Amino acid sequence: MDHIDRSLLSQLQLDATQSYAALGQTVGLSAGATHERVRKLRERGIIRRTAVEVDPAAVGGNVLAYVMVDSTLWMGDSADSFAALPEIVEAHVIAGSAAVLVKVRTATTEQLQDVLRRIYAIEGVSGTQATVVLETFFERPVSPRIAGPA
Repeated sequence: MDHIDRSLLSQLQLDATQSYAALGQTVGLSAGATHERVRKLRERGIIRRTAVEVDPAAVGGNVLAYVMVDSTLWMGDSADSFAALPEIVEAHVIAGSAAVLVKVRTATTEQLQDVLRRIYAIEGVSGTQATVVLETFFERPVSPRIAGPA
């Protein structure tokens, strides 16, 4: 990945609906060359998908919690069990005092409590520690500049 690819990724993260001509203009390429670069970024798996960012509160996801999941077993094979709970929007096997970290969105704290019960029912889960978010200062997309120049 060179600096043009990184610039394209930054621009697409700001607005993935812009035309190839407009996108190319920001990085100094023709629409055709821009289209080819974006196609190659998709083929290489650098661009995984194009999505719409939805305001969670606008669709009933007012409560955000991060839940540390303790386990008596290796949880690396439990992805399907966590994915089966639609309120879990992210799940990560982690190192440290817990085995898994999940990000949960619900409409109410009562629904969060129900999700915690269902997490606890997953084989190997021995406990949970939930942290409820009161306010989000900001969220950032992945920076294409993290790795530095190619």
